[in-house]
Amino acid sequence: MKKNDKDNDTTVIAGRKPVQELLLDSPERIDLLYLQKGRQDKNFERTIQRCKKHGIKYKIADKTELGRIFPGNHQGIIARVAALSFADYDEILENLSESPLPLLIVLDQVQDPGNVGVLSRSLYALGGAGIVTAKHGGAFLGPAAVKASAGALNKLAVARVNNISQALDKAIDMGINIYGAGLDVDSTSAYTAEINLPAILVLGNEEKGIRFNVEKRCQKLIHIPFRREFDSLNVAQAGAMLISEFSRRVS
Repeated sequence: MKKNDKDNDTTVIAGRKPVQELLLDSPERIDLLYLQKGRQDKNFERTIQRCKKHGIKYKIADKTELGRIFPGNHQGIIARVAALSFADYDEILENLSESPLPLLIVLDQVQDPGNVGVLSRSLYALGGAGIVTAKHGGAFLGPAAVKASAGALNKLAVARVNNISQALDKAIDMGINIYGAGLDVDSTSAYTAEINLPAILVLGNEEKGIRFNVEKRCQKLIHIPFRREFDSLNVAQAGAMLISEFSRRVS
């Protein structure tokens, strides 16, 4: 059983059989699993184990809460599901050089699905390789993100990883250049910085920026220089401008 919730802009799948099939066939699509409080059967325990195996976040909720999420016969189990299929991160890294613009965007706790969608439009149009986000802590890539992307998210390679820092370490080991968007004292103007491709560009949270442990993996910080006093640009705006500069450097 499937439902699109326009108020929350999410997609949910409910019922034992549909959710179990999803767990077996496409566990990477599950953003959050709700299980009804009080269930203590073999299927319940098996589902918990599968969640732990695949790193899926789950919540034990009472029947009333489940009813608000899905008013039909949910049979005590509901999955909140992303609207896309996800690619393998290792494969994206291996094929990075083959993209018209060999640039991969890594999102560190970017929360707004609309920002991800708008950013995807720019990245896809300019030939970028794809987007990487964390399984937990980032924006839910449901209908809102897909709609804001004008369909670009369905064409781009999108991967979800358990740990952003470890994912960047893997890229560094492969000789891929890592750039971070930030305004620290050692940050360089994107228009004058030496930029080498293939590369990864890390964009941080809308308010807090890139986390310290993630920033440590960035070999260079770059920023958009302002000509007027202004607080900051929206992450989608700043990201699009930086992607454009990377595109300009393609030889």
